[in-house]
Amino acid sequence: MRPKYTEGAGGGLLVPMAWMYAEYIADELLRTGDLMPPTTLEYRAGRDALALTIFLADGSRDVPPVGARMEEWRSLTAYGTSWRDWVCGRLDRLVAAAFEAGTSGEDPDLELACAAWRWLEETELLAPDLDAVGPPGGEPCPLGEEEGPQVWTPAWQLGLPLGHLAIHLF
Repeated sequence: MRPKYTEGAGGGLLVPMAWMYAEYIADELLRTGDLMPPTTLEYRAGRDALALTIFLADGSRDVPPVGARMEEWRSLTAYGTSWRDWVCGRLDRLVAAAFEAGTSGEDPDLELACAAWRWLEETELLAPDLDAVGPPGGEPCPLGEEEGPQVWTPAWQLGLPLGHLAIHLF
């Protein structure tokens, strides 16, 4: 992403501080949990899903104390929640507000959050099929399926539980 400059007397470089804060906290939570190497796509999915949760849960975009928000992040990322719908709704409202204010395309935080969501939504990762029924009698998986059946799934579906677990381990 190329840096943008503002015009006028108070102009300067627009820095995505709210997004950078959210991404930093997400990265620290995942590294502390030591759930997987930071070089994997699964790690990136967890970091982006958690960063989106932190960024979007922080409506004022002020930097709140981390400890004060952990329970909220935990409940937002819990299994069975409509996290995807919540993310889409929040992003839609922020984009609409930026468009109405005439600042559409000038918010680097929002641009990075939207880019992270696009990556999470459009990227598919190969993961164990947790809905698959195992072989009868608990027999081992057939040859070639040592890890069990696998399916392609959107990155956010892997990243969300990873982020949730990282919050619990913190």
